[in-house]
Amino acid sequence: MNIQVTEVRIRPANEEFVKAYAYNCFDDCFLVHDIRVIKDPTGLFISFPNRTQSESGQRDIAFPVNAETRKIIEQAVLAEYEKVVAEVTQFQARQNNIRHSRHRAILA
Repeated sequence: MNIQVTEVRIRPANEEFVKAYAYNCFDDCFLVHDIRVIKDPTGLFISFPNRTQSESGQRDIAFPVNAETRKIIEQAVLAEYEKVVAEVTQFQARQNNIRHSRHRAILA
């Protein structure tokens, strides 16, 4: 039985290593918030929610129990992340073009 990722929402983050947070719905019936998209020198990967415990460090709250499920979730999250990054980049490029057009019109 494979889990199906039925919805992914990305919330961009402006942090050094955490580039976004993901909200995932599985099989239209189970939600997991705060899956982190992390960038390190080797590329992007995801990290599942955890809680800091005073004595034992961190404890995972939700996580896949096998590599196949992790891969399914990671592919869905990273694909949506790349889509959001592309949309933001296009929006910023359009805004820059508008600013430059206005600036040229003022100078003309």
